[in-house]
Amino acid sequence: MYADKFKIDLVKLMNRLWGENFFNAKTKKWAKQKDNDNKRSFCMYVLDPIYKVFDAIMNFKKEEIDGLLTKIGVTIKHEDADKDGKALLKVVMRSWLPAGEALLQMIAIHLPSPVVAQKYRMEMLYEGPHDDEAAIGIKSCDPEAPLMMYVSKMVPTSDKGRFYAFGRVFSGKVVTGQKARIMGPNFQPGKKEDLYEKTIQRTILMMGRYVEAIEDVPCGNICGLVGVDQFLVKTGTITTFKNAHNMKVMKFSVSPVVRVAVEPKNPADLPKLVEGLKRLAKSDPMVQCINEESGEHIVAGAGELHLEICLKDLEEDHACIPIKKSDPVVSYRETVSEESDQMCLSKSPNKHNRLFMKAQPMPEGLPEDIDDGKVNPRDDFKTRARYLTDKYEYDVTEARKIWCFGPEGTGPNIMVDCSKGVQYLNEIKDSVVAGFQWAAKEGVMAEENLRGVRFNIYDVTLHTDAIHRGGGQIIPTTRRCLYACLLTAQPRLMEPVYLCEIQCPEVAVGGIYGVLNRRRGHVFEESQVAGTPMFVVKAYLPVNESFGFTADLRSNTGGQAFPQCVFDHWQILPGDPCEPGSKPYVVVQETRKRKGLKEGLPDLSQYLDKL
Repeated sequence: MYADKFKIDLVKLMNRLWGENFFNAKTKKWAKQKDNDNKRSFCMYVLDPIYKVFDAIMNFKKEEIDGLLTKIGVTIKHEDADKDGKALLKVVMRSWLPAGEALLQMIAIHLPSPVVAQKYRMEMLYEGPHDDEAAIGIKSCDPEAPLMMYVSKMVPTSDKGRFYAFGRVFSGKVVTGQKARIMGPNFQPGKKEDLYEKTIQRTILMMGRYVEAIEDVPCGNICGLVGVDQFLVKTGTITTFKNAHNMKVMKFSVSPVVRVAVEPKNPADLPKLVEGLKRLAKSDPMVQCINEESGEHIVAGAGELHLEICLKDLEEDHACIPIKKSDPVVSYRETVSEESDQMCLSKSPNKHNRLFMKAQPMPEGLPEDIDDGKVNPRDDFKTRARYLTDKYEYDVTEARKIWCFGPEGTGPNIMVDCSKGVQYLNEIKDSVVAGFQWAAKEGVMAEENLRGVRFNIYDVTLHTDAIHRGGGQIIPTTRRCLYACLLTAQPRLMEPVYLCEIQCPEVAVGGIYGVLNRRRGHVFEESQVAGTPMFVVKAYLPVNESFGFTADLRSNTGGQAFPQCVFDHWQILPGDPCEPGSKPYVVVQETRKRKGLKEGLPDLSQYLDKL
């Protein structure tokens, strides 16, 4: 636009618009230093026109808008002529400076190619040794190396119930008809669990809405595979290298904390619903479909809107049946706030084995470190112990004797062996770990997952005969003992909290505070977007209070506030769940009732034995 106007070479003008270049509009001269009568060229020729367009449209300056649009060469279509405010701004910017073209150019210019990026990303991507064939192939992005491909999601095909496995080839090449090892996220090298050796039926390139069949795809490219969907649920690694380890599983910044129970309107359609839930779980990497022991089918998503879209897909595309939905409910976590006030003893059913344990809360920040993978079961135990000692002041001897993490073997709870010289202890380790995983997945208060709890084993008395200390004796005893530890350590409930970012004009800020205060939210930052009349308010909002939040906010701000919510952290729900009438007590009772558990609070005498 400017090159045509000033009759200047495009490349020369581009160089002038960036960096320390200042233009004096009166003398029409360029300078390298800032003076009173000149202005930075980028501000003058790029930012100022954009700001003028924003200012005129958002402040409804009708007489200015037409002149500006003529200058920048934007013609408004007849159907958009009546729009104003944000709606008009979107139309103008799409026509004048479409974001898609600019973003694609910036990606091509600035982001590193796979050949460059994989040199330094291999260590973050690959779980195996960094000097094996697969690692070297990934690092050098070598098309002649063994195939290493990570499938990141499943994309539904036009053929009902089938999916393309969509992912990136990191080394080697993937070929139609090639035999490969398909490794799910639970695969462990040397074992056959979650491992399949199958043929890749077809290789395809995905071009927007269309797919193109292709013979082979070399490393550095993204492609889809046909015939893999029946062996992988959501993600996995595909390789031709026999000793390959898995690629690291993707971590999401959000967590599926909002749950809905679903059932078919016609009970005869139950098999279709079950099949539809399997397809939904495949198609969305974030969603979780759970079958509760009570027989309920639960769909868990990141928020109200995410769930709404998932349930619409389930009803219309995956199950194709009318379904009934419960009101959305929130997942909670169980934790403790003090160390157990007594040594907890539980005896095995045959009364020949005894476990002595205590529970205590983890230091603040450790559960998050475990979630982020900074502390995990795969770490070298000495390195992990040093980290825990330096950062959280754990005793180094105890930190070396962490038996396991849970639930699922990776969760933010740990079991530590603090015993001294106990006979046969290692023989019951697997049974104790199994009991711990059970208790960590289903806590004592409401059978919700535990979070931020450390269990210490202080002493064990075992029968000398191995047959009397088997899994049947030790696993339920461990669970009972852990439940007793929780009940004697001031149990608490934790609720998920959204980080809520709200954009609005200054006049609407007061309405936001009112809505947030009613919903137990609190604002921690408020700032104005430079050069615009818009304010950005950042607040924490409990997920349980977020249902209907957007509609409530719009009605209290005249539709001028635009919220965006993303899961941020867990916080303790104020109050004691053992105290009738408190908020956590009500939540526990509602959850127990929903899950079909015995009403009332669990009694300590059920789990704590006397010597």
